[in-house]
Amino acid sequence: MQLYSTNNKNNLVDIKEAVFKSLPADKGLYMPSHIPTLSTSFLKDLKQYSFQDIAFEVCKALFHSRIPEHDLKDIVEKSITFPAPLIELEEHQFILELFHGPSLAFKDFGARFMAQLMSYFLKNEDKKLTILVATSGDTGGAVASGFYETEGIEVVILYPSGKVSDLQEKQLTTLGKNITALEVNGTFDDCQALVKQAFLDKDLNEKYNLSSANSINIARLIPQSFYYLEAYKQLPNHELPTVFCIPSGNFGNLTAGLLVQRMGLTVEKFIAATNINDVVPNYLNSGEFHPRPSERTISNAMDVGNPSNFVRMLDLYGSTWNIVKDHIVGYSFDDATTRKTIKEVYEQKSYVLCPHTAVGYHAAKRFQKDYFRANIITLATAHPSKFVDVVEEAIQDKVVISERLARLAEREKVSIEMDITFDNFKAWLTER
Repeated sequence: MQLYSTNNKNNLVDIKEAVFKSLPADKGLYMPSHIPTLSTSFLKDLKQYSFQDIAFEVCKALFHSRIPEHDLKDIVEKSITFPAPLIELEEHQFILELFHGPSLAFKDFGARFMAQLMSYFLKNEDKKLTILVATSGDTGGAVASGFYETEGIEVVILYPSGKVSDLQEKQLTTLGKNITALEVNGTFDDCQALVKQAFLDKDLNEKYNLSSANSINIARLIPQSFYYLEAYKQLPNHELPTVFCIPSGNFGNLTAGLLVQRMGLTVEKFIAATNINDVVPNYLNSGEFHPRPSERTISNAMDVGNPSNFVRMLDLYGSTWNIVKDHIVGYSFDDATTRKTIKEVYEQKSYVLCPHTAVGYHAAKRFQKDYFRANIITLATAHPSKFVDVVEEAIQDKVVISERLARLAEREKVSIEMDITFDNFKAWLTER
């Protein structure tokens, strides 16, 4: 499996190098040089395949014999260990629950797969890997859980102080051992900038083997494609067009959907649903991309003002705005609308949405009204109990806290304070 940089298609590397490097030196992002097409018979007979079988078939096509099939099966079986059920809330409106993993967020799929893939590549190698990851909420918890006590790998998680929920913070800061949390006095964009600068710093890369578990790493995107097929499989019928609605921040999840569409899954459109950090919906409407500092909202994992995976989205469509907007529709909503959606769905359907999923579901309803009849699948990105204060205020009722989260709430937070100055971050990495 060869991958190129979005800034230079002649800059080809092997999948192992792409996974461990995360970012090319030219500041692009890695993309597969060849995107295979899944067999027609496989796509037609999806209902005959288990979730793990689907994941294996996607991997087999993408990795193209780079990893022996028995090792690929082992990676899949150790990482895809929880379901992604499709729930029909009302006619033609579905919720894909992606929060049944250990950290109760969709990012468990990518983090666990990535941990197993890296462990495979590190076998028989006498070197230690340092993973740097910026999080606006759920990524950090998923990575901490996925890589906890993984031999040969240490993880440094950067998160914006005061801008993640209490339970999200506990997921990052209470494990210890090979997991270290840096509490950054800034925004998610500041955290992400520090990580990107570290990967491009010659001194750090000569001293350490650095990698990332953010969605800038191609190993995060690949497993996120699995559940689009799993969702399609569970639809009661395919008489109507299929539309996926994705609550979006860094746009890795949506990019994974575009990838599997290119591999052959029939998807009529994608809906990019954001909060007031709406640079991509604005681009889809105007053709102009203007990144800006992120603004804080109650759907904090989507508070991203300069989404990294936007360049991958453009790369898939040849940077042609007319083609991009034909495939993707964008909507953005404020916190008041998000709260109202949580309240209405609870009262009308007795179903509890997290703030991010509420943004997506409201966008799905708007699309249904604005365009055409379709089976619309909204990705539920996190369990509502991770945002208990916001959700309970919206529904005026108690949210059942997961036992896993309840145990975390009692543990002591351990973090290291950090400002947004790269020199200070670099000094800490060097001296720790």
